Amino acid sequence: MSSTDQKYLVGAEVWTGTGQRLKKGVIVLEGGRIAQVGEDIPVPAGAEVADLGGCLVTPGLIDAHVHMGTYNEGFPENMQDANDMVEPVLPQLRILDALYPGDTSFSDALSGGVTCVQSLPGSGNVIGDQGMVVKTKPDIVERMAVLPCSAMKAALGENPVRVYNAKGKLPNTRMGNAWLMRDALVRARNYGAKRDAAAKKGEPFDRDLGMEALLSVLDGTMPFRVHCHRLDDIQTAVRISEEFGLRYTIEHCTEGHLVAPWLAEKKVFAAVGPTLSSKPKIELRNKSWDTPVTLWRAGVHFCIITDHPVIPIEHQIVCASLAVKAGLPPDEALRAVTLYAAEHLGLEKRMGSIEPGKDADLAVWDGDPLDARTHVVKTFIDGAEVYSR
Repeated sequence: MSSTDQKYLVGAEVWTGTGQRLKKGVIVLEGGRIAQVGEDIPVPAGAEVADLGGCLVTPGLIDAHVHMGTYNEGFPENMQDANDMVEPVLPQLRILDALYPGDTSFSDALSGGVTCVQSLPGSGNVIGDQGMVVKTKPDIVERMAVLPCSAMKAALGENPVRVYNAKGKLPNTRMGNAWLMRDALVRARNYGAKRDAAAKKGEPFDRDLGMEALLSVLDGTMPFRVHCHRLDDIQTAVRISEEFGLRYTIEHCTEGHLVAPWLAEKKVFAAVGPTLSSKPKIELRNKSWDTPVTLWRAGVHFCIITDHPVIPIEHQIVCASLAVKAGLPPDEALRAVTLYAAEHLGLEKRMGSIEPGKDADLAVWDGDPLDARTHVVKTFIDGAEVYSR
């Protein structure tokens, strides 16, 4: 492409997310991606230039666990679409079929520098449904999608017990949660064996969309994201995932600081949060900003999440700054909402840092992003300016 097809962002300090801080950085955008980044990049005559002098540029923030587009802002509880709580195992459902691009949280995300999120179902079911990863610029859902079916959501702990105890059905206990999870995975494995046997014989076989979705979990194609706060639930999530050889993550990991070395040994990926909220349930009684700090010291891979709408999406950077206040190094806190979140989603080759070839998703700040007085002045998604203060 010619230089006229490129855009040059100049004059700002650039935090690349890879260990570099470029005092007078130049970022070249081309075709929705980052073409170059450095300090001594010449700007051709006639090129489109945006002078960001006095600002700091970071990768666009990534929140790996939200409920945007399903728990919609300003909608009553009975009009929310994140949970079908009629059966405790519903792997056939997809957030793709429920996401509402008109949710005002998407524009709020842009004002907070958040360019990509994973929208997941709620935690009312032991196995809920399939989440999706989207860019936060409102659009046709398929055009927002990065991963249309990004993961299978599961849940242990209080939520499924509370929901189904009131309905007089399993689960009534944590044992019930674990059994239902195992049973669903065993049934999926048996379904796959029967389907394959029928295919070999050339016999017809009735499809089961839920079982087929779980087969994607069993073969490692789709990660298993398990909601668990309490120590015992975290251990159960690891136990069952290892039994079935699943690719899994721990979502929330509230008491993870109590077993941080063990989690490091297990090479667990954890999404930590929402920490900037109250403790309305028993399983949240040990919630602390020490959790991300302790996980970092133990070498556990983690990212910081808002669980929007529990914490409004535009305040994800505030969560990172409070982790710094608790002792997390600033660069680690920024990676926890950029590169580490991308790694949590398996998207680190595409986003999470400012490097050539990656999506041109950027947040431009008028000061230190970890200072609560700082504003996002511009947000870019795929090289296009989608927010300006």
